Amino acid sequence: MHSLAERGVPLEERPKTNISGLSDWDAARIFLEVVRCGSFRSAAERLSLSINAVRRRIDDFERQTGTTLFTRDVHGTHLTDEGALVVSAVERMEAATFDVLRASDSMANALSGEVRVAVTEGLGTFWLAPRLVEFQQAYPKILVDLHCAMRSADVSRHEADVAIHLSRPSALDIKLVRLGRMHLMFWASEKYIAKHGAPRSAAELIKHRLVLQFADQLAAKESFESFFPGVSERDLLVMKTNVSSANYWAVANGAGIGVFPSYAIALGGKLIPLEVELNRPLDIWLSYHPGSGRIPRVRHMIDWLIEAFNPARFPWFKEEFVHPHEFKDSYMGEPLTQLFGGFSTEEQR
Repeated sequence: MHSLAERGVPLEERPKTNISGLSDWDAARIFLEVVRCGSFRSAAERLSLSINAVRRRIDDFERQTGTTLFTRDVHGTHLTDEGALVVSAVERMEAATFDVLRASDSMANALSGEVRVAVTEGLGTFWLAPRLVEFQQAYPKILVDLHCAMRSADVSRHEADVAIHLSRPSALDIKLVRLGRMHLMFWASEKYIAKHGAPRSAAELIKHRLVLQFADQLAAKESFESFFPGVSERDLLVMKTNVSSANYWAVANGAGIGVFPSYAIALGGKLIPLEVELNRPLDIWLSYHPGSGRIPRVRHMIDWLIEAFNPARFPWFKEEFVHPHEFKDSYMGEPLTQLFGGFSTEEQR
């Protein structure tokens, strides 16, 4: 059926039905329900709306489409020819909506795709990389792009999906989570101590050989000068590197005394913590862009990283300093050697 004003007018000459500017999917859904139920009353009952509310939404929908969708008489509600065209279009919209929802569910369930994680080189090499096996076993379809570098990635510029820093990022339009605290100490190998002895104070330390990491030249220089005021680098340093892994293994092989986090006792190089107070805690921060945080695979990575630095589980990330010799008393998880890449810290038998 069609409206009285259009009877006898060829369909191609009638005003065109316009749904290109349709913005109210809710009204379209109500229109479809009226068509399927055959009456305003039945549709209202099915939608838990009043009849007047349904009629108002249909009137709104007719204004949006620019055409009469129904005619009403004593026998009920009848769809016009133009209304039939709109039904077809709205059903396609409905099907497309279901496709989007199914795709969304599929993506959420599959959790596939790539997640870019930027982290400082030491934490990435010694702490995250060995433990990411857990994440990949739980989410085998997610590709983790782990970028280890001393320069912090800027998630506000989408340089990474998630980033871990050793200083609080200054960007305003990002989400921040304080993960824990890293406590730095002086360390030396058994070989070095056997040959040169173990210093017990800063005054004794300046008589020894140091191997230090200078990834950020300015920050490293300031730290050196604050701990050794008036002392030249040339008087103390026998080696400096730009990456923590090279720094660590140089110290582990007896090149000199180095500075590492308190968890260095578990890294496999048989290092011994020195009783020289350093008092250099570093807060560990996680940052991500708000938009990235709504992507399921990124959200799962964020949650996993927060747990990976949980101070309640891992005492070396606690607010207060826990001496490495106390780890066995305060840490109740799996063996430390399994957390840090599987290196054995015990004598081979």
